[in-house]
Amino acid sequence: MAWGNLEKNYHIFSIFLFINLPMLIIAEIGLTHDGSLGMAHAFIDALALTGVDAIKFQTHIPEAESSPYEPFRVPFSYQDKNRMDYWQRTAFTSDQWAGLKSHCDEKGVEFMSSPFSNAAVDLLENIGVKRYKVGSGEVNNMLLLEKIARTGKPVILSSGMSSFAELDRSVEFLRSRNVEFSIMQCSTAYPTKPAQWGLNVIGELKARYGVPVGFSDHSGVPESALAAVALGAELLEFHVTFHKQMFGPDVPASLTIEETAYTVKAVRNILEALDNPVDKTDNSAFKDVKQIFEKSLAVNKDLPAGHVLRFEDLEAKKPKGYGIPASAFQKVTGRKLSKPKNQWDFLKEDDLI
Repeated sequence: MAWGNLEKNYHIFSIFLFINLPMLIIAEIGLTHDGSLGMAHAFIDALALTGVDAIKFQTHIPEAESSPYEPFRVPFSYQDKNRMDYWQRTAFTSDQWAGLKSHCDEKGVEFMSSPFSNAAVDLLENIGVKRYKVGSGEVNNMLLLEKIARTGKPVILSSGMSSFAELDRSVEFLRSRNVEFSIMQCSTAYPTKPAQWGLNVIGELKARYGVPVGFSDHSGVPESALAAVALGAELLEFHVTFHKQMFGPDVPASLTIEETAYTVKAVRNILEALDNPVDKTDNSAFKDVKQIFEKSLAVNKDLPAGHVLRFEDLEAKKPKGYGIPASAFQKVTGRKLSKPKNQWDFLKEDDLI
């Protein structure tokens, strides 16, 4: 499908709001708003039309989570000397976060935000989040996990930087505190290449932990998410941007609004297909169609009575039921005609000796 067509028509996908299907689709804005409150609200307006279930931000309280010694993951900023400056420049106030939450409520999508400090958890609790998404870098932050566990709310745990041994410890920690949780397969590379998607890990996580497993995508293309859903992912998260040339470290790993709309529609179609397995032992539904499309044997030339039929004399013509079934041609060859047949006549059992 051409993205140009999607760009013109993405708003039509707002009809695909399947809120009861067993899939949570999360559009991650993260910090792609670049500290602009207006841009953050514009993202909510645009994404609400695509059919996503939740819109996710990241809540950074710079003094609580960082220091001037934190380096950039990717050097990208023309205006921030270090990552601490970046967090400070892009942070929102408590009232602004409450406004973003209210906007999501008005649009009928769940507001989500990943906290990166205990102070951020307090802020998110004050505005009333439903659940917590723990980023890959926080899986070993037991202090943060303890803080979240004490809220009693469900947790989505991203596994991007974690080994199974590290995940085992965090899973045991959450289970010991009776926390309801799910796990996301994730590769911490921006953007991830196909060889880094780790689609095999979806099944491995399900088998190892027996909890819902999702896919947190950083590929910047729709097909990775669609493959993950087909392989059993029950949650889906991907970064979003208004345009691939926008400013910000996550933009190369993001889907556009138009690609998001396409992905949501495609995911819903895949889910419907998976929810309706086809029974190949029963083809009774095709009885009438088979009568039209299947064929009967005919002769492809004028043939006299007594002619011994060869493979080269036969043709198959629609519809079924007007002659010997085409599937029975081997039972016909070598037999004699009891009467002459004209070219293209159907071949019936009483034509044979």
